[in-house]
Amino acid sequence: MSHPSDAHELGAFLKACRARLTPAEVGLPERDGYRKVAGLRREEVASVAAISVDYYTRLEQGRVKASASVLSTLVRALRLDEDQQAYLYEIAGKVDALPRRRRSAEQVRPPVRRLLEQLGSTPAIVPGKRLQVLDWNAAAAALFTDFAALRPAERNYVRLLFTDPGARGMHLEWEHDARDAVAALRMEAAKDADDPELAMLVGELSMRDASFRTWWAEHRVITATYGTKRYRHPVVGELTLDCDTWQSPDGNGQRLMVLTAAAGSPSDDALRILSSWTPAQTGSGAALA
Repeated sequence: MSHPSDAHELGAFLKACRARLTPAEVGLPERDGYRKVAGLRREEVASVAAISVDYYTRLEQGRVKASASVLSTLVRALRLDEDQQAYLYEIAGKVDALPRRRRSAEQVRPPVRRLLEQLGSTPAIVPGKRLQVLDWNAAAAALFTDFAALRPAERNYVRLLFTDPGARGMHLEWEHDARDAVAALRMEAAKDADDPELAMLVGELSMRDASFRTWWAEHRVITATYGTKRYRHPVVGELTLDCDTWQSPDGNGQRLMVLTAAAGSPSDDALRILSSWTPAQTGSGAALA
């Protein structure tokens, strides 16, 4: 629900938006002569938005509430970008009517890629929304699997846990780890319930695995950012690793998951063996499709 102050803010925002535009930018002819206001006049905005000048004037003055359909025409008339559009719907009290933003492919920032490479023998991956493995370093490929050999749709942490025999068999505490992964995926679903790719993933895994279907129905959620993982690797045997996860500082939903072992421990030695045994280019996320 909007407040009186929001109505005045809406008017001020509309004035600022029309002040930034010229008639030519919205397809209107330029008129000769002095213009009393910068940018578009009220009647010009009303003309482009196909609403009455009186209604638009009262909207700027905070004397009338804008409907969702009027907001939609103003978005086009004032050439608002996505952030401006979201702000307009917010101050108009119409957030529920805000059109869904076009989904774009998740991109890992270059500094994160560099960090992955600089971690050396420390396995690290970048899970995105839906726990998709967006990037990884060579040590992570040596520990888990050659992600580069998988199709992009197959590079999903949860999918691998339930459908890949190698990944499933490597987890000494598979049920614990798998249930936590389902709970984390459930949390992701709460953030974006309309994500079609997430719905397809859940549907696929529910059909293929009874345990996933059961655990998904439990509605358990988790946001754990640290813990201990125990693995049995076919080359170096058993490892006990600390798993720590950090959220991306830019709020894009991506995380950095790092697996470490105490210096000088058998698990630390095993990670170093894996790092030297695996070719450096294996698992590089640089050519991520």
